[in-house]
Amino acid sequence: MRHIRTTVKALIGATVMTGGLIVVTPAAQAITIPVACDENALVAAVNLANSTPTSDTLVLAGGCTYGMTTAHGGASNALPVITTPIEMIGPATVTNASPLGLGLFRIAEVGRTGSLTLTTGVAFTRGNVVGHGGGILNRGAVTLTGSTLTGNTASGNGGGLANADTPSGKAPAATFTNSPVSGNTTPLGEGGGLYNGLRGTLTVTGVTGSPLFVTGNSAGRGGGISAINSTATTLTQTAVTDNHALSALGQSGGVYRQGGTMTTTDSPITANTPNNCVGSTPAVPNCTG
Repeated sequence: MRHIRTTVKALIGATVMTGGLIVVTPAAQAITIPVACDENALVAAVNLANSTPTSDTLVLAGGCTYGMTTAHGGASNALPVITTPIEMIGPATVTNASPLGLGLFRIAEVGRTGSLTLTTGVAFTRGNVVGHGGGILNRGAVTLTGSTLTGNTASGNGGGLANADTPSGKAPAATFTNSPVSGNTTPLGEGGGLYNGLRGTLTVTGVTGSPLFVTGNSAGRGGGISAINSTATTLTQTAVTDNHALSALGQSGGVYRQGGTMTTTDSPITANTPNNCVGSTPAVPNCTG
């Protein structure tokens, strides 16, 4: 098996060096793929990982900024749509680097059969999409640990991440642990930082004495977080602060809730404009103003 893994690694490197297309039949078990600091190398690695149902790990080049100049997953996604379990290990940044910043594509979309885990300092930035989820559109499972969503934009819901509305079937789940969400926006939509849609599950957790910050995000409503008829939204050791609601309704600069179950523990919701949680039905637990 070691020989097969070595061959896969070499092929990924060759794709970077030649720029050509190499077709391989990957091993039928999990593989670890080191990804050179190159847009095409990252795309090739995601395609390779997607080609089998096993869980694969992409080790990103330390300190690299993967500048995505065009969409590779349909017209709206910088990366190929993720359809199997994939983990990306940093530190590294994946950013929309389209010429003049005109490329209208998010960083990643996770399909219903897929899962995406970002570990150890992976940042998704500057996604910019006509639709939901400026950084990530999630239909499957997303986990961020020690990583970030920063400066992403959507015309729909979820400037940073959107758990897609899911009337039936498997519902999306997103988990953030020590992973700040900042500077994301959806001027007309719900959830500037994070949107937890119909039947979705969102869990956001910091550390005692060092909370996870959801800050500097903006939306039509729910500048920091918006949860609309979701199964569960859980905030623990999470500070939702300095977020902004932009709509004429002037509601919920911090957290907006419509139906669903919501739990907040040691999670201050403060200094959001024009207010913190006004308009939520039922009220956001432990939120005033």
